[in-house]
Amino acid sequence: MLFYILTGFVILQRLVELVIAKRNERVSLKAGGKEYDRKGYSVIVIMHVFFFISLIAEYLYFERTLNKYWIVFLVLFIAAQALRYWAIISLGSQWNTRIIIVPGLKLVKHGPFKYFRHPNYMAVITELAVLPLIFSCFYTAVIFSTLNLLLLKRRIEIEEKALDNLINE
Repeated sequence: MLFYILTGFVILQRLVELVIAKRNERVSLKAGGKEYDRKGYSVIVIMHVFFFISLIAEYLYFERTLNKYWIVFLVLFIAAQALRYWAIISLGSQWNTRIIIVPGLKLVKHGPFKYFRHPNYMAVITELAVLPLIFSCFYTAVIFSTLNLLLLKRRIEIEEKALDNLINE
């Protein structure tokens, strides 16, 4: 039962976040924002959709159960959620699931950004690793953590170049 509650909660959470991101996207583009890496964003969305498909399929097909250390993974998951929402709140209307840079805006340096350059990505890396581990879905954890790291490496490089342009304007 915990699997369905937690997985359903996270899926619902992601859908709500997409609505918020879409609103913030409109605001940023209206303010003259420029989007970077539209094609790469599509790949990330597809990866996240397949993450949930894989998680559910592995749980059902292999009849996975709670991991012996599930409480540790759940605490890590909750901590990652707190970090991610701290980052989202700190960015306010600048938060987005896309890379959109609005000329003239200052780089956010408060909240978790005071300590980490990319706290949201740190949180997502943790979430994609530990959510499957709570339920012993090891294949999903390894495969999608690896894919996520590869995609985020590329995305961070693109985002850093875009942010450098903002800083150097």
